Amino acid sequence: MADYDVTKNLSGGWDAKREGGERASAHRDRQGEAYDAPRDLARNSGGGEVRIHGTDGKIRNSNTIGKPDPNPPRDTKH
Repeated sequence: MADYDVTKNLSGGWDAKREGGERASAHRDRQGEAYDAPRDLARNSGGGEVRIHGTDGKIRNSNTIGKPDPNPPRDTKH
């Protein structure tokens, strides 16, 4: 299983980096595009967390991919 972070690149665009990795696994112009790559990588490795960081570096959202979510949303509306 692999966890990934999507963060703003100081040179522009967004990076998707595996937790503990040195280099970005993917670099895209838009944050939404940068989210797609690690989502697929995490799914192919058996699951993981994809954490999306805002421009301030704080985690804005976290998604569990390919495994049961340990903290599912509490919203039960349909």
